[in-house]
Amino acid sequence: MSKRTMFLLGLIAALTLISVAAQSQDAKLLSAAKKEGGKAVAYGSLETETLEPVQKAFEKKTGIKVEYWRASGTKVMDRALSEFRAGRPLYDVVITNRNPMVLMKEAGLFTRYESASWKGFTPDVMDDFFGPAYRYNVFGILYNSKLIKPADVPKSLEDILKPQYKGKVVISDPTQHTTIIEWFANLHKIMGKERAEKFVRDLAAAKPLMVESFLPAARRAVTGETPIATGFLKWVYTFSKREGAPLDYLREPSYLGEGHFVALGSKAPHPNAGKAFLDFFLSREGVQMIAEEGEFVPLKGLGPKVPGSENWKVVEMDLLSGAEIKKKRNEYKKLFFGS
Repeated sequence: MSKRTMFLLGLIAALTLISVAAQSQDAKLLSAAKKEGGKAVAYGSLETETLEPVQKAFEKKTGIKVEYWRASGTKVMDRALSEFRAGRPLYDVVITNRNPMVLMKEAGLFTRYESASWKGFTPDVMDDFFGPAYRYNVFGILYNSKLIKPADVPKSLEDILKPQYKGKVVISDPTQHTTIIEWFANLHKIMGKERAEKFVRDLAAAKPLMVESFLPAARRAVTGETPIATGFLKWVYTFSKREGAPLDYLREPSYLGEGHFVALGSKAPHPNAGKAFLDFFLSREGVQMIAEEGEFVPLKGLGPKVPGSENWKVVEMDLLSGAEIKKKRNEYKKLFFGS
């Protein structure tokens, strides 16, 4: 027998042992999860329609149920913090954007769980504590393409402040929504400091309609109630796919983006079920389902589906501390509400 043949046989044997060990570990985890009650509870800002395929596939594969409560990142954080401080956390897993996740981590809500699924991601998308960003949200301006004709489409962020768009713009309320605070605070990275500050002041003076978060804003653009909205550019694809919605986006030289993470609760009522769900959620199978819903996932071969996205220049937003968010919230409260 040649040395090469012996090497290949040895490699196959080693890989087989690793596979068997992994399957054994998975079986033990699932057995422990079922003894806990056979369910995992997740809180998150990931849209229910996007999570649903992953949830159903996981339940079918493992027999473990997933209860999912969805709200804006800010409300997810508020509920999780409230439960944790009362000593009665109901969540096992939290799924939302980086800033609330970091604030919750600092408050002790999470434990570091290094899933085997982390190995599928490249180092550039990894956080030392949370592991990989499973998706990136890219922010911009959405509009209803039936109501805003091609000749009238805004050409820049400042254009949405022109008199012809009065009463046609809806944004997230910066006193309720952490992500819009981050977006405003980071606009200087793509606009320059003076231009960004002037845009926010002028936007406040224009008195846009304000709603709880990006999703209800986008919904209003889809229905035409308020045809121009702040939101995630992925919705141009997802709303079109699901509902045939006439949604398009403002083309800009650069866009702001932010990673989203998933973490296991430090006092999870069902820690093994939470680990099992987290493993599947971050697996290539799980992430591919998320990509099929139009999400921007950092795995090779699963690129974004929004038309023109291959030309995007995305700049990652800087993280704000809890004190900075509070300061900005008060600043924007005075700016937009005069109090």
